Amino acid sequence: MKLSKRGEYALRALIDLGIASELGWPMLQVSELAAKERLPIKFLEQIFTQLKAAGYVKSRRGKFGGYSLARPMRRIKFGAVIRLIDGPLAPIRCVSKTSYARCSCPDEVHCGLRMLMVDVRNAISTLLDRFTLADIVEITLRKYRRDKVTPPFLHRSTSLGSVLPKKPKKLRGTGGTADFSQFLGARGSQTNNHPAKRQ
Repeated sequence: MKLSKRGEYALRALIDLGIASELGWPMLQVSELAAKERLPIKFLEQIFTQLKAAGYVKSRRGKFGGYSLARPMRRIKFGAVIRLIDGPLAPIRCVSKTSYARCSCPDEVHCGLRMLMVDVRNAISTLLDRFTLADIVEITLRKYRRDKVTPPFLHRSTSLGSVLPKKPKKLRGTGGTADFSQFLGARGSQTNNHPAKRQ
């Protein structure tokens, strides 16, 4: 599985909408999201059209319009969004549960490569289907707090301490409190520690 640019932008946009919602801004304009993420507006609009058709976001027209989440963040799983945008999570089609296609192997049942790819598919889908948008938004806000960085979309008159929990919550399915090191691995958390660096 390789996340496409379209899939990456879709996930980043959903995370931004989730963060904004948690900080008191339930609706954002495409231009705001495009500026924050440095993305082309037209491409982002196409992605939102797809997310809207699938029921992940909703829109409102007018001067104060924009996009907002159409369902609770705990009901948006990353695996489902990636499947919507990029298709199956399986690295090869002969192990896909949703888009199976026979490969060129003459003996699929005894194919060692296929056995390995089944395990790869299961590992990827287990992780991506466990984490919800609510989990990742909480992890992101916690990291902003730890690094003493003001989150995007936060009104200047709002105290950062008043909107971010002081104690991390226990996330479902993690066996304890979670942060990016558990989501991405220890190496991932180390590469994301600089607050000013855009990843």
